[in-house]
Amino acid sequence: MEKMLANKVAVIRLKRSLNAANALDFERELTTAIMQNDCATLLIDLEQVESLDSAGLMALVSGLKLAQRLGRSLSLCSVSPTIKIIFEVTQLDTVFDIFECQSAFTGTYSRSCLST
Repeated sequence: MEKMLANKVAVIRLKRSLNAANALDFERELTTAIMQNDCATLLIDLEQVESLDSAGLMALVSGLKLAQRLGRSLSLCSVSPTIKIIFEVTQLDTVFDIFECQSAFTGTYSRSCLST
């Protein structure tokens, strides 16, 4: 997991897969990122994620719930068509804000959270 703080938006870039083997570690890191983020916005970039299983999905849902409890925003971007099907089948595509790419996210949130 690679973390970057760009214009007060924490961006987490995941690589390869998010599954039972690494979901617990990811969830811990995500919890830390949500708690320490000084802007209320966190973006998870899934561009390099090749696979996602139920454990990985639950880690994302747990992060979303925590963010919501703290009044923060957690969004996803660059979700491949294969991974997007998982969100659609589970109907989590209606729960998460999913953006085509990081630029689309930035365009939406530039006035509400990003510093100028």
